Amino acid sequence: MAGALASAMLFVAPVHAQSSPMSLADRVARLEQQQQNQDQSKLNQLNQLQQMQSTMQQMQGQIEELQHQVQQLQEQNKAQYTDLDSRVGRLEKQASAAPAASASTAQAPAASASAPASAAPAAASAPPSAPAESPAQKSAALNAYNAAFKSLRAGDYVASSRGFREFIQKYPNDTLTPNAFYWLGESYYATTNYQVAVEAFKHLLNQYPQSDKAADATLKLGYSQLEMKQTDAGIATLKSVVSKYPNSNAAKLAQERLRRLSSAR
Repeated sequence: MAGALASAMLFVAPVHAQSSPMSLADRVARLEQQQQNQDQSKLNQLNQLQQMQSTMQQMQGQIEELQHQVQQLQEQNKAQYTDLDSRVGRLEKQASAAPAASASTAQAPAASASAPASAAPAAASAPPSAPAESPAQKSAALNAYNAAFKSLRAGDYVASSRGFREFIQKYPNDTLTPNAFYWLGESYYATTNYQVAVEAFKHLLNQYPQSDKAADATLKLGYSQLEMKQTDAGIATLKSVVSKYPNSNAAKLAQERLRRLSSAR
């Protein structure tokens, strides 16, 4: 019995010794496969990381471009608000100066009565280009203008356009009539009624080419033409602002709009 057991153990021992190298080879192969799988996984992760970095760089570029555009819009809006504020200031000065002008007009007849007789023919030989307004008419015109402008500042563009139209009809020879045409055009522009705005701006430029509002009217004429898809005409008008009024704020706004149009093409 003991001999048989010993023989069995001797038989089993060589078999175990022969199978061990194969198990080690399998383990090595399995480890190599796992290493390859890990290397491939790391390579995939690296590719994904590189792709994410590339995407983030693209997004960063887009964000910077959007920030630049926002900054440009903010600067443009600031320039427009500053320009509007300066216009309002000029109009308020004109409004405050009007009563003094009315008072001097009222005193004019007394001064002319005391003038030498030899001066009368010279005054009579130069007839006025338009009938002079009486102090009462001047005051009424100023009140009508201020009421229309107040509506404009409040954003009531329908009331302001109606007020400026009535002002122009009642007081066609008033010193504020050119301004009334400009703000009439602005009222229509604000309500996207660009065709009528164009007519108001063109009337101002044709009838009052030396007006302080000529540069701004030309600028808004170009804007209106662009809004109506009259691109070539709008570009030509904006270029004329730059050439005719190079030192004006309107010229700066025209150059900025032309630059944006050029970059969009």
